[in-house]
Amino acid sequence: MLNCLFVGMGGFVGATARYLCGFIPIPQKSGFPFITLCINFLGALLIGWISGISSKSGGMNPQLVLFLKTGVCGGFTTFSTFALESTTLIEKGKTGMALLYMGFSVIVCIAAVMAGQKIAVG
Repeated sequence: MLNCLFVGMGGFVGATARYLCGFIPIPQKSGFPFITLCINFLGALLIGWISGISSKSGGMNPQLVLFLKTGVCGGFTTFSTFALESTTLIEKGKTGMALLYMGFSVIVCIAAVMAGQKIAVG
């Protein structure tokens, strides 16, 4: 139960940071979601750094790792987890599975959003 508390606290930090990033005054005349791209990039960079530090040191507190990776990064962007899992598959030599996972994730999730919208409006 304590682990859930660490994840929840980290999620609060990450989700709040994500919300506040929406107030960054960047003109988006083209309609390109630049802020979201930056959020996804920063989240992926952060989860990669945390993953690298925790595996390198080996002695990093597991609850701190949960707070940072699952909580903060997960609350900030779940894209960071997607990127880490894809990288892990590639590093394990499962490139085909990684490509399949990436392709399915993008296609299936876009289809799910479209289906959810369709269901909502009838």
